[in-house]
Amino acid sequence: MNCDLFDLSGKVALVTGGSRGLGLAMARGFAECGADIMICSRKEEELKAAAAEIGEGLDVKVNYLVCDMADRDAVDALASDTLELMGKVDILINNAGINVPQPIDKIEDPVWDSVVEVNLTAIMRLTRALVPQMKERKWGRVIHISSVLGVGSKPARNAYSATKSAVIGLAKASALDLGPFGITVNCICPGPFLTDMPMSLLNEAEKQAFSDCTALNRWGQTREMAGPAIFLASEAGSYVTGEALLVDGGAFARAL
Repeated sequence: MNCDLFDLSGKVALVTGGSRGLGLAMARGFAECGADIMICSRKEEELKAAAAEIGEGLDVKVNYLVCDMADRDAVDALASDTLELMGKVDILINNAGINVPQPIDKIEDPVWDSVVEVNLTAIMRLTRALVPQMKERKWGRVIHISSVLGVGSKPARNAYSATKSAVIGLAKASALDLGPFGITVNCICPGPFLTDMPMSLLNEAEKQAFSDCTALNRWGQTREMAGPAIFLASEAGSYVTGEALLVDGGAFARAL
């Protein structure tokens, strides 16, 4: 096997929500494979620290931009500013997302609108803005970070599950649009990972229940998202498109 299949030298990856958690882990993984990196989030101090961590010990370029994915003008500016600073974007990782649990009969319109804006509309806008220059080069990788809650769900995860299901459908349609141009579009559906979002939303009993439902009987470490992302972003995954890859420790292997 030629390990150059995973080489990302000369590629540029934009990772939204790249200052911590899964985004940070994926960005570091891409950098270790030779890619130059652009990350974004809402907090500049977090971005500064993350950029230093991503580039530590590596001969790659790492930049960051502050961006609120709920602001459409900011999302459009993220695309144009990244192209100006980095020259191109070969790999787009749509990772930024929010989750505000509310039962179906308690959903507040502003909450619904904000979750849809960040988890779905921002992904469409950023992808729409960046695929033309991928089409010109006839090469590109677009990866939406969905969730196991996009293929199953839990109580009160209505808005979150709806948007995470929607990006799977978006990926399938976009894969058909962009396949003739050498661009693949896929989703990764993470299961229980030790990130700030689930840790802040779940009580101890719920955390244990998530761990118990996996085949590995544990939560995933953020670093364990790097491998699947590198596979889909590299030549190793060149014939995989329109797919939703579950990275869930075997949670969905259980029938009950």
